[in-house]
Amino acid sequence: MSTPTITSLAFLTPGNFADDDPYTGLEETLQLFEYGERLDFDGAWIRQRHLEHGVASAAVFLGAAGQRTERIELGTAVIPIGYESPFRLAEDLALADVLSRGRLQIGFSTGMPHAELLGDLVYDGDWRGFDLSYGRIARVLDNLRGDHIGGPDTVIHSPGNTQRPRLQPYSPGLARRIWYGGGSLRSVRWAAENGLGLLSGNIVSGEGTDDFTTAQLNLLAAYRSTPSVRGVEPPGRVALGRVIVPLDSADAAGRARYRAYAASRHARTLAPQGPKRTLFAPDVVGTAEQILEQLTADPVFAQVSELRLELPYEFHREEYEQILHDTRHLIAPELGWRPASLTARQTVG
Repeated sequence: MSTPTITSLAFLTPGNFADDDPYTGLEETLQLFEYGERLDFDGAWIRQRHLEHGVASAAVFLGAAGQRTERIELGTAVIPIGYESPFRLAEDLALADVLSRGRLQIGFSTGMPHAELLGDLVYDGDWRGFDLSYGRIARVLDNLRGDHIGGPDTVIHSPGNTQRPRLQPYSPGLARRIWYGGGSLRSVRWAAENGLGLLSGNIVSGEGTDDFTTAQLNLLAAYRSTPSVRGVEPPGRVALGRVIVPLDSADAAGRARYRAYAASRHARTLAPQGPKRTLFAPDVVGTAEQILEQLTADPVFAQVSELRLELPYEFHREEYEQILHDTRHLIAPELGWRPASLTARQTVG
C-alpha cells in the first residue's frame, strides 16, 4: 500500500451562527480563517447554505475573508448552481477574486436544496423546466473566461470611456480554479471533461457497491481516466474531504462531545441510505496516533495529495481552533505535509 503524502492542507467550515445573533458567528468564522492562515494552512473553505444558520452567499463572505487574510487560498464548497444567475454570480466571484489578489477556489454542485420552498422565490415563472444542472455551471465558466459579448464592433459607452463589453472586473485565471463536488460517476466524468478540479468528500453514491471505499476509489479512477473535451492539458486537482477530529489537546468535556458527535452519525455508515443508495464515510475521531493509523490504512487517502478537513457542524470556535491546531502540529507533518513558508525558505536556502 502506498504511503500517503499530503502537499496541501485546507479546512472546510460550516460558518455557524445563532438565529438571534448572526454577526458574532460570522465574525468568528472570519477569525477562524485568520487563525488558519497563522497556522500555515494552505486553504480555508466555507460552505454555502440556504435557509440555514450558515453563509448564504459565499462570494460575499470570501470578499470579506480576502480583506482579513493575505496568503491562504479561499474556497467555497459548494455553491448549488440551481439558485444562481450564471452571469451575476460570475461578476460577484470575479470581484471577490480581484480583491483577494487571485486566491479564490470555487466549488459547485448541481441541484437546489429546499427547492420546494425557495424555487418560486428565486425565479419568476416555472423554474422546473430550466437547466439547473451541468449546463448552468458551464455558463458560469464561459462568463469567467472573459470573452467579449456581441460582435467585434460592439461597444458600450460609459462615463469616461468606450469599451468592448465583457465581464467586469475580469480576473484572469479564476476560470482555472473551479471545482466540482462530485459524488457519482456521471458527475466526476463531467468535471474531468470540463477541466474542473474534483472535491470528493465523505458522501458518495453507491453505484455497484455497498462499500464506501470501493465507491470512492471508483470515482477517482473515473475522473483521472476521463479526457478533457476543453483542451485542458494538466489533470485537475483532486482534494479529499474527511471529518477528522483529534482529541489530543481537548479537555475532558470536549473529548466526550467529539465522541458523542461521531457516535450519533455512525449508523448512517453501516448501509446505503435512501433511494440513491448514498454511502457515508465514518468520522475519524481519536488521538493523533489513532487518526494517523486510520488514515495511512485508507487506500483512498493514498491516492490524493490534497486534504480538506471538514469541520463538524455546530461546534464552537475554540473547538474548531483546537482541531486545526492538533491537525497542523500532530497529524499533517506525519503525512509529509510542510508549511508553504517553510518550503519556500528551504528552496531559497
